[in-house]
Amino acid sequence: MSNAPLMPKATAVWLVENTSLTFDQIAAFCKLHPLEVKGIADGEVAAGIKGSDPISSGQLTREEIARAEADAGHELRLAVSKVRVPEMKRTKGPRYTPLSRRQDRPTAILWLVRNHPELKDAQIMRLVGTTKTTLQAIRERTHWNSSQLQPMDPVTLGLCSQIDLDFEVGKAAKERPQAVVDRGQTLVPAEITTAREIKPENLTQRDVFGDAPAPVREEEEAIDADSVFAQLKGLKTKE
Repeated sequence: MSNAPLMPKATAVWLVENTSLTFDQIAAFCKLHPLEVKGIADGEVAAGIKGSDPISSGQLTREEIARAEADAGHELRLAVSKVRVPEMKRTKGPRYTPLSRRQDRPTAILWLVRNHPELKDAQIMRLVGTTKTTLQAIRERTHWNSSQLQPMDPVTLGLCSQIDLDFEVGKAAKERPQAVVDRGQTLVPAEITTAREIKPENLTQRDVFGDAPAPVREEEEAIDADSVFAQLKGLKTKE
């Protein structure tokens, strides 16, 4: 079924006064009860309401009314508007939140703070339509209901769309600086590790610990103390 016209009762008044449509046809088009349309015709309902012409407002065509007047079983249909309504651009500032959803904002803020710490305060405020004071209170656990808050996804609560959430998260990820990862010691080149294959049973001390330091050179022959003193005595005799 088609949608109801603007000002359905005023439209019904005009159709009753200016057409030969049946009460059922008018009631179906205006989304009213047939008895209510009959009351309009009898002057018992909608007293003082001025009729609204659906033809001048572009909601019905004369051809559609004539077709319905000729066939009592024909159901009136709204005319397709040829006027394109420009898309409403959301102005900057906090997102409007319906009254029925405002009590859910603290739980949504807590969810965003825990699951997306990369989001800036301004982004969270845009997503759920909150204030800086409320956001700061939840971050610092000074909110009056902090002990009872349970984190819940703002998309599930209807506070924002998944597209808006993904956009803000992606934007925050691009603006976040890349962390420098310390990978520690680099790996040994493959040409070294694969130079020769050594089986565990054939490992030597050199394979495990590398080349040992060069040993300290020792005198090949022990020094004889008597020969040293004899040489010194001979030097004194020559003098």
